[in-house]
Amino acid sequence: MGKAGKTSGSSSLRWIFGFIFVVIIIAGINAGIKDDQVAEEPEQAAQQTGETDLAEAQVQADSPAAGENPADENLTVHFLDVGQGDSILLKYNGKTMLVDAGERDQGSEVSAYLYEQDVSGIDYVIATHPHSDHIGGMEDVLNGFQVEHFIDSGFPHTSKTYENMLTTIDEKNIPFEIIKTGEEIEFDPAVEIEVLNPGSEYSDDLNENSVVLKVSYGEVSFLLMGDAGLGTEEKLMGTGYDLNSDILKVGHHASRSGSGEAFISAVSPEVSVIEVGAGNDYGHPHAEVLERLQKASRVYRTDLDSSIVVTTDGSAYTVTTQKTGYGEEVVKAGTSVNGTDSSSASITAEETEPEEMESENVKLEETESEASEITSSAEPEVYVSDLNLQEEWVEITNEGSSSVSLVGWKIEDEGSKHTYVFPSCTLDSQATVTLYTGEGTNTATELYWGSGSPIWNNDGDTAYLYDESGNLVASLER
Repeated sequence: MGKAGKTSGSSSLRWIFGFIFVVIIIAGINAGIKDDQVAEEPEQAAQQTGETDLAEAQVQADSPAAGENPADENLTVHFLDVGQGDSILLKYNGKTMLVDAGERDQGSEVSAYLYEQDVSGIDYVIATHPHSDHIGGMEDVLNGFQVEHFIDSGFPHTSKTYENMLTTIDEKNIPFEIIKTGEEIEFDPAVEIEVLNPGSEYSDDLNENSVVLKVSYGEVSFLLMGDAGLGTEEKLMGTGYDLNSDILKVGHHASRSGSGEAFISAVSPEVSVIEVGAGNDYGHPHAEVLERLQKASRVYRTDLDSSIVVTTDGSAYTVTTQKTGYGEEVVKAGTSVNGTDSSSASITAEETEPEEMESENVKLEETESEASEITSSAEPEVYVSDLNLQEEWVEITNEGSSSVSLVGWKIEDEGSKHTYVFPSCTLDSQATVTLYTGEGTNTATELYWGSGSPIWNNDGDTAYLYDESGNLVASLER
C-alpha cells in the first residue's frame, strides 16, 4: 500500500481539515473522498533466478513467503478491556499494530497495557472511524509511542476529538495514510491483512464507514468489524470476499444495528469477541444478537472476561481471558498437532479442570439469560430514530399499530446532564415527532426543549428515551 512521508502526510491532514469544513457547510454529502497522498511503492524483496539447488531451497525455507508462518512464531491478538469502546493490539515477529484506542479516559490504560506487553514503538495505528469510543484515547498513544504509520478511514468527523487527533499527528510528523477497500496492509509477509471496508461513498452513519480488516495467519483468521452494521454486512456478502473466519470481533459492541443472521452464517465464527462496557446504558450487547452469536460460536465479552488474548501458531489457537486466567486451545480441523491429524475441531482447557469450566459456563449462560430477560428481546415500538448533534434535534418514532401517550416520558443525553420531560403529547401510529433544542411553538410533529444553549455534544453523544416509569426504552448513539 502507499506510504505517506512528511510532506504528503501534512498535505493529507490539511485536506482533511478542509473537508471537515465542507462537511459542516454541505449537508448530506454523498461523494467519496479521494486521497491526495503521493504513493510510494514498498521495496520488493530481491527475486532469485536460475536453477534452485538444495542450498537455495534451504535459504528460501528460512525466509517464509507471504501467508507462510515461520516455525516457533506466534501471532497474538489482544482485545483490550477499555469499557464501552474498542482497542485491539496485534503482535507478531517484533511488529505491532494498534486498532483503535477507546474513549479519552482510556488512553492511559491502553498505553499502560502496551508497556506491559513490552511495546516501545508501534508500526501501524489504525482508527476504524472517528467516534470518540474508538479514537478518544489516541492522543495518549500518539504522544507516548513512536508511530511509524497512522491509517485513517478517510471519512472525517466534525468533532473536536477528531481534530485534536489530526493536530497531534501533524505536529509529530507521523506518516498519515488513507486506506481503501481492496488494499493490503504490509504488516509482515507471513500475516495477510486485507481491507474489506470502507467503500468509496460517504455514509451519514459513520459506523458504516468503519475500517473492516480480515487478518489471516496460516490456517487461522480474524474478522475485525469496527462498528460496521447491517448495511456494511450486506455489502460485504455481495462482494465475493471470503468472510469465513475463526474469530469474529463483533461489530458495534453487539448492538441491534449489526450481526445479522445471514452475516453470522457467512462468517461462521468459532469464537466471537464483544468489546463492551459493564452495565452500559446502551443495552449492549442486545439480547437477540447475543443469542444469535451464542448459537454460532463461543462468546467472550470484555465486560465479563476483561481483556481477551488469542494466540495462534497458524494451525491452532488459544483463547486466554484476563479475568478467569484459563486458556482454551482450539485445533483446526485437518491440521496436524504433535504429529496427529485432527478430523474435527477440539477444545481443551488449560489451568482449569473440565468440570470446573463446565460449571462456569453454565453460570455464565444463566447470567446472560437473565440479562436478556431484563433487556427485553422484543424491539421497542417507540424508539429514537435519529439524532443530529450539529443541528440540535432528536427524532422519536412510533412504529406500533396504535397511538402512544408520551406524557411523563423523558429524553436524556450522555451522563444525564440534560433531561427533557414530554408534556401532553400523543404519538400516533407510524408517526415521528422531532424535538428541537431551542425555543418554538409545539405542534403534533415538532417539540421544543426551550434551551438557550446547546444540549448535544458534537464530539459524540447518545440520546436515551425513558418511559413514564423510568424504564430505558431505546437509545441512539452518534
